[in-house]
Amino acid sequence: MCNSLNVSESVTDPGQLTRPALDWLERSARVTEVGLAWGDSRSGDEIVSNLYSGGAGIVMTFLEAYRHYGDDHYGDLAAAGSRELIANYTQLDHCSLYFGLTGIAVALHAVLETLGEAVAGATARTILELVRSRFDGERWSDQFELLGGNAGIALGALRVGDLDLAVGAVIPYVNNAQKTKFGVNWENRVGTPARFHHISHGSLGIVEALGAVGVAAQRTDLVDLALAGAADVVGRNEASSDGFLVPHSDPQHRPELIERFSYGWCHGAAGDAQAFRLLAAATGDPKWMALVERCWHTVTSSGVPQRLRPGFWDNSGRCCGTAGVLALACDCHVERGVGLDFARVLVNDICARATVDAEGVRWSNFEHRSTPSELEPRTGWAMGNAGIIRELLRYERICEGKSPDYFVAWPDQPAIGPQLLGPTGRTDG
Repeated sequence: MCNSLNVSESVTDPGQLTRPALDWLERSARVTEVGLAWGDSRSGDEIVSNLYSGGAGIVMTFLEAYRHYGDDHYGDLAAAGSRELIANYTQLDHCSLYFGLTGIAVALHAVLETLGEAVAGATARTILELVRSRFDGERWSDQFELLGGNAGIALGALRVGDLDLAVGAVIPYVNNAQKTKFGVNWENRVGTPARFHHISHGSLGIVEALGAVGVAAQRTDLVDLALAGAADVVGRNEASSDGFLVPHSDPQHRPELIERFSYGWCHGAAGDAQAFRLLAAATGDPKWMALVERCWHTVTSSGVPQRLRPGFWDNSGRCCGTAGVLALACDCHVERGVGLDFARVLVNDICARATVDAEGVRWSNFEHRSTPSELEPRTGWAMGNAGIIRELLRYERICEGKSPDYFVAWPDQPAIGPQLLGPTGRTDG
């Protein structure tokens, strides 16, 4: 296991895990006629190209590794993955950021920025034109949130520099906002009550899109609507004055399977803090950074990353697990001077759950209701190596006093510092 790599020192040198983890990702690739592709896992027959669990997210991680190590091999892997994306993007029906075409465009735009691959950049723009052509005037699918709907498409378009598409994607939120006791909210899927509150499927993901696009387009009406959406979520806080704790959903979605409160990026305080960071940059109002502090208090006092009970904390991944919390820990260290003690706890936990052998390093999530409970390792950003590696690389640089932000920007994670994400995903200056 981890000790075979002397990872007691990995708190200051997580590269002892990341290079072998990158090796495992490389060994998991399928060689195609034009490049490299990946499945969600090694056992699956289906090639997955999306940002959430497939090739686009893996390409982004190899780009991050290329910049981090200055190693052309990782750039070559990213370029090979991008060629597969270019060759086969027309097979995707979904237009979304995480599950469809917009995520492919984001990855290809990152290849242009990082490697100077002009064909990748041109294809990214062509893909967004295809996305634009599939818009029905209100939405692209029955999903209406960050992962699968308009909000993600808006942030992805903004990342690639297509402001017109980004504005068009968020305008339907103006027409579909539902007034609540504290502000407004939105249904996340056609025919589903407006009961989700957090980043991935709920109000705060929409708030991020409205806020970022509103600032980029100088549309105060969109920023004001973002603030109203955030006010609805803040009004649901059930924690003390020191914390921030809003139910996963209300009424609870699938209460037999899901705990009422979550703490990760997708449905919990670690993700809520990212929306509040963006609003702090958009408005200059210190109350939003105070809410980041309250989210931080809740996460650090929750028991994460311990497995306190069956189903409580069974995931090391970026979407729902420890790597997503590590992203916030690094943000708080850089922006607010918070120490790295909790980040070290998270990194040590990621290390302790790693599997290490001749194939490299990978992580298995845990499902207590299944036999066996250790799930097959995943390759992608959301639940597997790609997302975990990206956070460990950034943590390593911070510990070494190097670049504290990501080299390759992600559409829905605000860049560090007081400035809001611009069209290229970087802070100005």
